[in-house]
Amino acid sequence: MYKNLKNLMAQKDISVEAMAKLLNVTTQTVRNKLNGETEFTFGEVELIMECMFPEYNYKYVFRRETDAA
Repeated sequence: MYKNLKNLMAQKDISVEAMAKLLNVTTQTVRNKLNGETEFTFGEVELIMECMFPEYNYKYVFRRETDAA
């Protein structure tokens, strides 16, 4: 799960739908990626960082949290 990414999306009022539109994928695909069920591609990370979170470090935004941690 990408806890930091989800929190930043909430802070900036960025919806799953908006991210899906940016990435040209379905909302379910974005949900799967946010929950860690599938991976973000390098290109998707670049696009998200450039368009939505340019002021943050990608290592912070895309740090994965595990349920066990």
